Amino acid sequence: MTASDHEYWMQIALEEARIAAAEDEIPVGAILVKGDQIIRRDHNRTRQLRNPLAHAEKLIVDKILASGIRVLEDHRLYVTLEPCLMCAGMLILARLDVLIIGASDPKAGAVGSVYNVLLDKSFNHHPTIVRGVLKESCSAILTSFFHAKRT
Repeated sequence: MTASDHEYWMQIALEEARIAAAEDEIPVGAILVKGDQIIRRDHNRTRQLRNPLAHAEKLIVDKILASGIRVLEDHRLYVTLEPCLMCAGMLILARLDVLIIGASDPKAGAVGSVYNVLLDKSFNHHPTIVRGVLKESCSAILTSFFHAKRT
């Protein structure tokens, strides 16, 4: 995968983040890709579903696993914000192949910002991590959303 390939897919994850913002959800979007095909896409829905666990990446993985797919060894997940500990742990257990992150999350990120569970030697699976894809765009949508909330 080239940097431009990752940017192409992250743009689609950003579309999901924009949908989330329009729905007054924290604007985080994610897409699951296998080869050159989008398998699933979603965005945060914690307010809509009244469920603090309804993060974009968790919603995607829950649906995929419910469909009968047992592991994500040949899948890539693009997410606009660094996953939290819950989502990062889930990606280990689902055996995700590659995680591509837009913006870092210095307050709750568990893939390098606060902690990096994906590199913890205690676990037997370690997804490949690609960081900072369209970082500025991914950060800007979050900054804009929270700025509007404060004013």
